[in-house]
Amino acid sequence: MKLVVLGLSLSSSWGNGHATTYRALLKACAARGHDILFLERDVPWYRNNRDIAQPDYCRFELYGSLEELRHWSDEMRSADAVIVGSYVPEGVEVGRFVQRLARGVTAFYDIDTPVTLAKLAARDFEYLSTEVIAGFDLYLSFTGGPTLMRIEREFGARQARALYCSVDADAYPVLDVPKKWDLSYLGTYSHDRQRALERLLIEPARKLPQLSFCVAGPQYPDGINWPANVERIEHLPPVEHPGFYAASRYTLNVTRADMIAAGWSPRTAGAAARHGPPTTLRSLSSV
Repeated sequence: MKLVVLGLSLSSSWGNGHATTYRALLKACAARGHDILFLERDVPWYRNNRDIAQPDYCRFELYGSLEELRHWSDEMRSADAVIVGSYVPEGVEVGRFVQRLARGVTAFYDIDTPVTLAKLAARDFEYLSTEVIAGFDLYLSFTGGPTLMRIEREFGARQARALYCSVDADAYPVLDVPKKWDLSYLGTYSHDRQRALERLLIEPARKLPQLSFCVAGPQYPDGINWPANVERIEHLPPVEHPGFYAASRYTLNVTRADMIAAGWSPRTAGAAARHGPPTTLRSLSSV
């Protein structure tokens, strides 16, 4: 099939879990013979932190505005399916544009489903609205379970189906490397995850100065008092993830509150889960 995907980012994994998900998914689609065009909004925070060049499994193009997006109108008209992802800038207008133009299947791929639904309930239409949901043929959700029925009944989706985030097994091999940290965490700063990180990594680090810890990821506030035995890595590109996880005796995985409440929401930065060692501490619903 001919597929057009408009996603948050493919070129940069900085501050988001979307890029690695799209890379694994589109690489697998290409291996099955599908022809794919990925369109990404050119924004400075990803432009300055790109960690792949032109991928070999799809065509990759940048656009700077909705007006520039019209350049690919013919591609969208002739596609078998056009997929718009969550958190795409001006996503409501992008969704309307795709629905007016596309002749094949139109779909919304939500990599942030519980957050999206909370926004809709608060009438926050940053990247999606109930009107636009009803215009898509298919709603693909990284949250499964009862939430899928809720998306159809409360928000008007024609069909809601689970499409969980995935990992590229070739990109995340099990590695035998010396252990560097006793406990590590990889994730962009999030206010609703910070309490769990404080409780489960930062406080233990203060009480166990003989052990070594690491927190990797951007956007942490300057005011955090990191213990001396907690190493900070501002950004870790995906190519370095396997080595990072393998160098840890244990790795911590903290899920956002909305996703804990919804359930059926495997975290996007879930590559650690396919490693035997280190052990993964999963969604901490008691925090």
